[in-house]
Amino acid sequence: MAFILLGFIILSLVLFPSIWVKRVLKKYSIPANRYSGSGSDLARYLLDKESLKHIKIEETEEGDHYDPENKVVRLSKENFNSQSLTSITVAAHEVGHAIQDRDQYSALILRTKLVKISLGIEKIGAGILMVSPFIGIITKAPGLSVLVFLSGLLTLLSSTVIHLITLPTEFDASFKRALPMLEEQNILKDGDMPHARQILTAAAMTYVSASLMSLLNIARWWAILRR
Repeated sequence: MAFILLGFIILSLVLFPSIWVKRVLKKYSIPANRYSGSGSDLARYLLDKESLKHIKIEETEEGDHYDPENKVVRLSKENFNSQSLTSITVAAHEVGHAIQDRDQYSALILRTKLVKISLGIEKIGAGILMVSPFIGIITKAPGLSVLVFLSGLLTLLSSTVIHLITLPTEFDASFKRALPMLEEQNILKDGDMPHARQILTAAAMTYVSASLMSLLNIARWWAILRR
């Protein structure tokens, strides 16, 4: 019973950030016409104000993000077209990353490098996890299979670690870049500032949520190993 309770607590701690982030972003996505311009309109306006006219804005299905290599702010379909508080606040957050790039913010540079490394490591890890059972069968050495399996788990864990290490980049984009822009340009309607702070916190916490969710995947593989 104690183990079941502990498991429930751990699962709750892992899932809660993801649930909270989705709840906040969804809550302030209504009404969808609260502002006169869309998320993409605001992103263009803020980029131009910051002398970043060369930065493009694109609609994406891969989640809101800034691409420092191609110099593109990418917004989900909802945030690209919607005129909600969530849309314009998330757009400001991604513009914050573009400003970090312009200013050569060291944490963003580090994250960009680590993400490249992580993508390669994740592919290797996934490959190792897939072939590890067969290695044990072919070599008839279960210990080798376990060693290869553990190597795969460690590579998957790298993405979790990288997200947590680079979390300061997200909070900087939210509260040292996006929030001041929203205030200085007098973008928000009366009463929306506290809600925008919540949304900016949620935008920053997205990576924490992703990191914790990846831990569930690692735990699943670990459970398989223990069988």
